[in-house]
Amino acid sequence: MGTIISNDIRFHLKIRNGDVGRYVILPGDPGRVPLIADYLDSAKQIACNREYNVYTGYLNGVKVSVCSTGIGGPSAAIAVEELIESGADTFIRVGTSGGINLKVVGGDLLVASAAVRSEGTSHEYIPEGYPAVADFEVTRALKDAGDELSTDEDGNRCHVGVVHCKDNFYGEIDPNNTAVASKLNAAWEGYVRCGCLTSEMESAAIFSVALLRGVRAGAVMTALWNVERTNAGLPDKNCDSTDRGIRCAIGAVMRLIASDK
Repeated sequence: MGTIISNDIRFHLKIRNGDVGRYVILPGDPGRVPLIADYLDSAKQIACNREYNVYTGYLNGVKVSVCSTGIGGPSAAIAVEELIESGADTFIRVGTSGGINLKVVGGDLLVASAAVRSEGTSHEYIPEGYPAVADFEVTRALKDAGDELSTDEDGNRCHVGVVHCKDNFYGEIDPNNTAVASKLNAAWEGYVRCGCLTSEMESAAIFSVALLRGVRAGAVMTALWNVERTNAGLPDKNCDSTDRGIRCAIGAVMRLIASDK
């Protein structure tokens, strides 16, 4: 193991020191990386290995990178660990999710202030009972950028709040088809009653690694739909575009670059 972690090339991302900027945008999908990189100046692919696709370019003359994390906490934590080792210190997850809170409509932007730790990865980083919270400066930058892109209409709002993070995608879609249905259903009811905004799979791990390593992390998700609205007989929208979420992340990075100077 010592040989793996002491190598000049990161074991999973296949990047070297200096390949990435201090600011990194983290989509889950490798295919979304070049779409985000199109918003950067002089962007080029640095590495591509497994689920990790890495591009680096510039915003306002400052080096910024985009790195996919794949699906779930373990691969997201690996990406953040190796990016930190390569010089990054500010992370923004940009992804998709399924709405929980009835005020969330498909297409809305959801900025995470903290993540419910219903997954496994965070529990191997921070103590039980310690919250997986986002960095305030990153969260504020995301909310400001999101508000600039939003209007007060269904599917085009921006919300800030707690998100739910899980490991089992199909456990959310069909909890009764698991051997722990009563546990999953009871927990979900609690999240609904407490006003949890949405459910996704990476934020808790990213926030927990960032907390432990002393770096900054935040997250913005696009709600694809809201099953709770459907179950309640309320109108909803199905959203298949992540462009507004991407522009929110880009806008937040630009704000952070300006405030960090």
